[in-house]
This record gives sequence, structure tokens and C-alpha cells, in this order.
Amino acid sequence: MLTVSTSSQQRSRFCDGLSRRTFLQIGSLAAGGLTLPDLLRAEQSGAAKPSNKSVIVVYLSGGIAHQDTVDLKPDAPDEIRGEFKPIDSKVPGIQLGELLPKLAGCTDRMAIIRSVVGQVDEHSSFQSLTGRTMSTAHREGWPNFGSAVSNMMGAKDAITPAFVDLFPTMQHRPYNSPSPGMLGPSFRGVSADGEDIDSMKLRFVDASRFGTRRELLASIDGIKREVESLSLAGMDTSYQKAFDVLTSSRLVDALDVEKEDPQVRERYGKGSKKHLGDGAPMWNDQLLQARRLIEAGVRCVTVAYGFWDTHGQNFKYLKDHLPLFDTGISALIEDIYARGLDRDVTVCVIGEFGRTPKINKDAGRDHWPRVNSAILAGGGMRVGRVLGATDKFGDSAIDRPIHYQDVLATLYHNLGFGEDPTVTTIAGARIRVLPTTARFISELI
Repeated sequence: MLTVSTSSQQRSRFCDGLSRRTFLQIGSLAAGGLTLPDLLRAEQSGAAKPSNKSVIVVYLSGGIAHQDTVDLKPDAPDEIRGEFKPIDSKVPGIQLGELLPKLAGCTDRMAIIRSVVGQVDEHSSFQSLTGRTMSTAHREGWPNFGSAVSNMMGAKDAITPAFVDLFPTMQHRPYNSPSPGMLGPSFRGVSADGEDIDSMKLRFVDASRFGTRRELLASIDGIKREVESLSLAGMDTSYQKAFDVLTSSRLVDALDVEKEDPQVRERYGKGSKKHLGDGAPMWNDQLLQARRLIEAGVRCVTVAYGFWDTHGQNFKYLKDHLPLFDTGISALIEDIYARGLDRDVTVCVIGEFGRTPKINKDAGRDHWPRVNSAILAGGGMRVGRVLGATDKFGDSAIDRPIHYQDVLATLYHNLGFGEDPTVTTIAGARIRVLPTTARFISELI
């Protein structure tokens, strides 16, 4: 970050209480991991592509029980079947669990994958967001999906970051958002759980003076006189653009769900900021924020949602929490279609693994990486269908196994990268972001 020392003048302030030093500091605000000069250079070079394609990834920390949600086994023995009954959905032949009636009402806008394979027994977001296990991602530097999208597509403009990360800081560290890895810190997402958004809100400037901040440009001449050994040739234009960034309310407005139609916000269900277990909260406002951010021009939004590690009292826990899940995820899917975003915006809901077919002694289900489920929507995909199947116990995939890396490959395909999504590393190398074995799900394209 560019910070210009101004000796004794550092303590002097502009008319609205903003010091010269602070002005220069926030003038190099990192948006989406890019310093402001980086953003302006990218804009001038035309690095950003005009594509409107975007993705929302909802990560279910802890691993949700597939056989109690989208892959019920009503004919299995009691110790496997569980307490919930299947209900018919809007699409004939597709049934969901009885605690998901709203999702059942929009199955015509979803693709349900019941045969996700390839995952390992690992409580982390890394498989879902990097396509690698945590140890491999750390060792080899594989980037967060959002960072890769930012690297490949760039920001749409100089005032909207390509990647916004709505993950909170969770107690179990591996649940937290992976880093940009080999791409370098420039492609870290703007974090809504840290200083990034506070900076965007210009906390040093009173909101009532938003309309007058441009007048601060007149003070730059004074700053120039105070700066030694720094060439400011041509900086007037840069500072003018800097104010366009700093005074823009687009991102902050997108995060302010109070500005949403109250009926729409109620449809999402609001939820709570309170964390569940050592995972994420079920804060449905963030699902609404994700849609608003996409409309504001963000290319990728990641959301960590809920805590699903139900080793004990699985059925009681799901009775308490699945209704809010049902409300929020169905609202997001329906909203994408209602607003005409479904051709360009892909929604992906996925966790790190499934749960054991057999119910344990504590009425819970344990980790089961052998098979998992996922929900995809939008993206111009062929929806209203189920892909894959598990055996009568929900133990293993017996039809159309789909590797979790293929799910990510489908997201990259929907963004316009075909079968060969490549990133440019911080060292300048071009590298395929997924293994060559990863293929997009052809039935959906």
C-alpha cells in the first residue's frame, strides 16, 4: 500500500476530519486484493473481459447428510433410513426430504447430483473450492476458485472487485476460505469479514460529506509540496480515478440488504450471524447479498453456510436447521431465475463429503466421503433433473459417478473456459487449474 510520509504535517486534517496521511493510505485501497494503481493499470490495459458470466458457490461446512435431504432411502432398514419421509417435487419422479418443501417446489430449476465421488475424509473447504485436498493445495499452491476466476477474467471495471468472499472467520480453521496460492495476493477476494469492506465504507469520512469529498482533490497540490523524492507527474488523473473508486457505493450498497425489497428479504429468511458449532452461521442475508453483489458486477461470490457435522442427534439437528436452509437456498435459486440472471449466473451448493448410511449409537451420522450430493442451478444449464444414483443404502454411487473436480470444471465451463481453464501464476507461468482428468458435466451443457 502506498503511504506517503509528510513529517509534521501528518497531523493536519482536511475539512471533514480526514488526515493527509490517511487520505494517501486509503487512496491505495486494496479492492479484490489489487492495490488501486493495479486496478487502474488493469482498466487502462483492457485486461477485464466484457463477459457477464458469474458464479455463486455456497459451501456447506461440516458435510450435510445426503440421505436425509436430496437422496432419501425409504426402503432401507430402520438403522439406515432415518426419520424423514420423501415428498414429491415439481418434477415428476424427483423426490426430496420432507423438510425441503420449498426446494421441492423449484426442482425444475435445479440439477441434483446424487453421485459426487472422489472426496476424502477431510473437514475443510479446500476440495470444494480448489479441487484439491488441503495438504495438496497448501503444498502445490492451488488457488481458491474465486481467485482463479479473478485471475482468468479480471474485474468488470475498476470499482468492482472480481471476487468477494463472504466466508466468516470460523473456529475450525480449515473451513475458512483457501488462499490465492500460486496466483499471489493480488487475487485474494475482498473479504466481508475483515477490513476490506470497512475500507470501502470510507470509515474515516462522514457519510454526510460524500458529495463534497471530490473537493479534496484541490488539496493534492498541497500534498505534492510536502512529498519529496516521489514523482507525481500525471497523478492528477490517477487521483481523479481514485476518487471514483473511493466514492463509489456500489459494493457497499450491494451488501446493504436493508435496501432490498422487504418482501424479497423476507423470502430469503434472514437467518442469524451466530456461528453454529465451529463452522459457519446460517445467515440467509448473505445469500441475498451474493445475488446483489453479482448484479453489482462481481464475478464470483463464495458463501460459507451452516454447520452440518451431525455425529450426534442428526435428526433433531436437521429438524431445527433444514427449514431455514430450505428457505434460503430455494429463494436464491428462484431469485436468479425471476430476475433473468439464469443464463449467466451459476449457483453451486456443495459440502466436503456425505454422511454414513448407518445411524450411530448417538442418533447421528458420521463422515462418508465415498459419496456426496450437490445442487447446481442457473448457468444456462439443462436443469430439472437428477444425475447419478446411489445404492439402496446411500452407500456408493452405482450410476454416473461424478468426480467433485468435474463439478468445478462445470463452473469454469459456464464461465466460458471450456475444457481447459488456465491461470497465470505470480511467476508468469500458464497452468491448467484442474487436472486433465476433470471434465464438465456434459448432461448439463
